Amino acid sequence: MTDFLAAALQLTSTSQPEVNFSAAEEQIELASRRGAELIGLPENFAFMGDDHKRLELSTSLAEQCSRFLVTMARRYQVVLLGGGFPVPVGDGQRTLNRSELVGRDGQLLARYDKIHLFDVDLPEGNTYRESATFVSGEKLPPVVEVPGLCKVGLSICYDVRFPELYRHLVDEGAELLMIPAAFTAFTGKDHWQVLLQSRAIENTAYVVAPAQTGLHYGRRQSHGHAMVIDPWGTVLADAGVLQGAAIAPADASHVCRIREQMPSLKHRKPSLF
Repeated sequence: MTDFLAAALQLTSTSQPEVNFSAAEEQIELASRRGAELIGLPENFAFMGDDHKRLELSTSLAEQCSRFLVTMARRYQVVLLGGGFPVPVGDGQRTLNRSELVGRDGQLLARYDKIHLFDVDLPEGNTYRESATFVSGEKLPPVVEVPGLCKVGLSICYDVRFPELYRHLVDEGAELLMIPAAFTAFTGKDHWQVLLQSRAIENTAYVVAPAQTGLHYGRRQSHGHAMVIDPWGTVLADAGVLQGAAIAPADASHVCRIREQMPSLKHRKPSLF
């Protein structure tokens, strides 16, 4: 791992992909100008709308998203994560929720299809049934060594509630965990920051968490607060509730120092569990 600036972007995506791509590029350009070398877009960065329209657009949107990520990575010479976009599975009813990590030269470094689906009835009245319109991915998220930066582990949104997934990523060598999300406003106010800090602390790893924010359509509202968190659990940058970015340094020596000071990963007793 080397020293570099990481950026967790924050958007208020809509049901109009072209508007969303334009807003995403604006934030990518601003982050790159500030020196960010690793930039993450949130879940649903290209589309936030009703399920019917998402399914209708999914074939063309999947292709657009992949092309967009390659173009942006090359144009701004950054490593870029597209935090989640719909990919059709062929049944005309459901899609995968896919993230892709692209290198500066436009090469696909890693791909992950979200495995944990958000099926929840919230006390404030909203019901979410991702399994009705999404298919769970079949493979654990990958860890990829990004040339010149660090080893990055992928995940998406609801995954953050499953610590065993992040243990897997750290066991595979992850030094930085990417957690792009469209966290609901209701759950986010109580759980978002706590969960992110927990994943950072227990794994002594950086967390870069791009986020959706604000009102998207109907009653769908996201919490915001894209963050970069260090291996001690310190919030280095918080984007608040407006569109923008949380940008902070990732320090190679800091990861080593924290893992030496708090060697909990070495003290695990996996044979007992």
